[in-house]
Amino acid sequence: MIRNASRLAATSFALFLLASPAFAQAQPSASHLAVAREVALASGMTRSFDAMSEPFLVQLQQMNVTRPEIKQDLEQVVAIIRPELEQQKQKMLDNAARAFALRLSESELKDIAAFYKSPAGAKYVQVQPGVLDDIVRDLAAWTQQTSQFIMTRAREEMGKRGHQLN
Repeated sequence: MIRNASRLAATSFALFLLASPAFAQAQPSASHLAVAREVALASGMTRSFDAMSEPFLVQLQQMNVTRPEIKQDLEQVVAIIRPELEQQKQKMLDNAARAFALRLSESELKDIAAFYKSPAGAKYVQVQPGVLDDIVRDLAAWTQQTSQFIMTRAREEMGKRGHQLN
């Protein structure tokens, strides 16, 4: 469930980046993009890219379970594809850097990069996956509780007005 939530979050993030009207704005400078890229890397964001792409390679490699005769060829194909996949992840990293650069000034990005280099920032990046797992877990329970709360309250209020909701 958590892996699916991570995939959903990464996919949503990617779609948001691609659909954003900010992409139509002026292009940031090379130095602005460089510090934005540094922030994207230091923030741990690339873990999402890995979380999305690695399962595809694992799934491909698992084909040898049903077809053991292709195991060696499959391993060679995965070895060929892996560097190409890395290039694809670099493109996504560039897109993330561009999104940061379009929304934050170079100075702001330098401050953020400095935070990620600090002990507190490094700790934040280290604990972030666990925190996100907890939030996703808690969000599922909260969503259900909130849904029930809203329906209960709506029924009560509608009942006061002479209406019955099922």
